[in-house]
Amino acid sequence: MAVSLELVEMLRERARVSYEEARAALEKCEGDIVEALVYLEQQGKIKPPQTATICMYGFGEKLKQWFKACNETKLVVSKNDRIMMDLSLTVVIIVTVFIPPLTVIGLLVALFTGHKIRFERPGSTDMQINKTFDEMSSAATKISEQVASSVSKS
Repeated sequence: MAVSLELVEMLRERARVSYEEARAALEKCEGDIVEALVYLEQQGKIKPPQTATICMYGFGEKLKQWFKACNETKLVVSKNDRIMMDLSLTVVIIVTVFIPPLTVIGLLVALFTGHKIRFERPGSTDMQINKTFDEMSSAATKISEQVASSVSKS
């Protein structure tokens, strides 16, 4: 018996099975949705609905992974190959959230005093944000040099 795509779609949505499984079940049950659901249930092919606890567990796992990645990633501020500050990204985020002016002022001071700012992660090659920090550092150095030359001319 040929079954319609609408019936296959309906069974797929209700039972969360593949198109092939839905079509085969409908053909075996002569197009009867209820019988096809019972058949799939007996076969153990119906996937149970996701509950809120499963979603929360997934969220908790993602949060753990994110927290671990933040703890492994370091913000390193150095000058002349000498490390001045080495902080975990978690600490940087907390300081940025609770004391944003300190973060902005610290970033500007570091850039205009010739410090190099980098993010480092174990087993990771150069991160894209480091290129952005290098460009910002170059621009800040040029501005500092222009200001210094203007002041010395005066």
